[in-house]
Amino acid sequence: MTRISTSELRRYLLSGQIGRQGCQRVLRAPLVPRPAPAAVGHTRRFLNTTTTTATTTTTTASPVTAHEPLRKQLKEQAKALKASGKKKKKNSDNQTVPGWELTVGIEIHAQLNTARKLFSPAATSFNDHPNSHVALFDVAMPGSQPVFQPATLVPAVRAALALNCTIQPVSRFDRKHYFHWDQPAGYQITQYYEPFARNGRIVLNARDGIAAEDGDRIEVGIQQVQLEQDTAKTTAQPGDVQWLDFNRVGVPLIEIITRPQMHHPATAAALVRKIQMLLTSVDACVSGMEAGGLRADVNVSVRRTGDLAQGLGTRTEIKNLSSFKAVEDAIIAERDRQIALLDAGGVVLGETRGWSLGSTETRRLRGKEGEVDYRYMPDPDLGPVVIGAPLVKHLAESLGMLPDAEIDQLMEQHGLSSKDALSLMLLDNGARVQYYYNVLDQLDRLLGSTSTDETGHALLAANWCLHELGKLTDSPSDLRMTADGECSVSSVGLATILSHLYKREITAKVAKDLLWGVFRTEISPDGITQAIESEGLWFKELRDDEYADLADCVIEGEDKVLKEFARFKEGKSRAYPQGKLMFLVGKMMRAGPEERMDPASAERVMKARLDEVYLPGLEAAQ
Repeated sequence: MTRISTSELRRYLLSGQIGRQGCQRVLRAPLVPRPAPAAVGHTRRFLNTTTTTATTTTTTASPVTAHEPLRKQLKEQAKALKASGKKKKKNSDNQTVPGWELTVGIEIHAQLNTARKLFSPAATSFNDHPNSHVALFDVAMPGSQPVFQPATLVPAVRAALALNCTIQPVSRFDRKHYFHWDQPAGYQITQYYEPFARNGRIVLNARDGIAAEDGDRIEVGIQQVQLEQDTAKTTAQPGDVQWLDFNRVGVPLIEIITRPQMHHPATAAALVRKIQMLLTSVDACVSGMEAGGLRADVNVSVRRTGDLAQGLGTRTEIKNLSSFKAVEDAIIAERDRQIALLDAGGVVLGETRGWSLGSTETRRLRGKEGEVDYRYMPDPDLGPVVIGAPLVKHLAESLGMLPDAEIDQLMEQHGLSSKDALSLMLLDNGARVQYYYNVLDQLDRLLGSTSTDETGHALLAANWCLHELGKLTDSPSDLRMTADGECSVSSVGLATILSHLYKREITAKVAKDLLWGVFRTEISPDGITQAIESEGLWFKELRDDEYADLADCVIEGEDKVLKEFARFKEGKSRAYPQGKLMFLVGKMMRAGPEERMDPASAERVMKARLDEVYLPGLEAAQ
């Protein structure tokens, strides 16, 4: 391929122009936004698409597109599927296809938690104005050289150790050549031949959400973990225009390459989820899939179960999957497409494919590029990376408790279910579990010796940190959860509410109203007790005889329900009619003053009245 001249490269970078001689003949869209007319507002640096110099203009801030909650996206996906008239199987029932074997390998790209870029001292900031943190090397200015930033090794090595990898004493950088507007140099610096970590493994348990067909446990090998630089961020605009933000160019990534050892879509999604949790727990990753800090490329192939000796089938790669559900859905869709193609006598081509939320099938992006197309070569401007054994030992000893051990502790010492423990670990990139610990510490302090149940108040705190807190808003970002475990509802505020609820000084309804008031900043965390006092919200529970009077009123006329209890007592029914009991308790709660009633007390008194009064009377009447 003919080398691009410096003057032509300069026109491409600064003006979005390129000669017709080269690997890309027509550039269809401007690379970066034209500056808006001058107005009062923030000063922002853009690369001008019409001049040959960098221009500073004063513009109003561009509107930021609100992040659409995943819940809303999934609802839209369900509506689109319903409108198409197709009936989709549940994923849990769609893990295998008789007569076929699926094989999956995954490549995960995760942004490292570092202050500087991989090869320049520019800051890694994702919320500042576009093109405000760009060094000369980041945009491949002629004469600029890469300078490896050693601090980026720390989170990378921590991540590799969490994945049980062997750290290589010496690793080297390579150039991966491809031409695209988000890659100023025309190549990406990575570690293809000699990565810094190899031969890891990750263990997935049933509680991680693996397919039932995989049993209680499966181990997946990690082939290698390599350092590489990120590309520019492209934002599509109306009129076939693309804006480029070079703040992201050069941000350090790790690429985690698994071995093709997964055979069920749910297990592949569980692996991505587990890796995100691991990277968060060792403070290696900036953010998760939901915020764009982790992206997954999935390699899918199928073969007939009778052809196992012939090797794996031709694989296709699905690029840039941005949610755990997308990983599972895309694998199922691509598996079914390949099987249908082979059944019809066709041939699966090696290619790169895409997936959109709400789709029912993958789409072709381009033919598969191999090693020869990328023209890998050792980077001549970068020396080898030498990682000393003392550094590896120190980082290994300072990893702290990993997710599996912490989930075990939450289950054994705090009494949480595996589902709730896993949810706490995953939410808000691990910040939710820290919030739970903060609430629990404050609750222990407030209750003191009042709590006689070692796990009772821990379960109460977990339930409210997971469920009641989540009901306050559709978007978790509205909670403003921080890494140190605080949010718009402070841990002190929630613990104060829960201490009154645990001591049965307020009802659950009052507690929820107080939580909403704190979230809306209508009640300060220090003013919760005062608000209860001033509004007369203290719980003054009914006496047992008052509960009994309510129970008698509710039971009157419910002869059919009473017969269900009589059938159980006579041995004609094996299962206690708990549903009928709760039906009566519900009527009882609605009939009485809710602010003075406790559901547990109502259930206790109702059960006693049935056993001691009504059922003996029913037997005597018979």
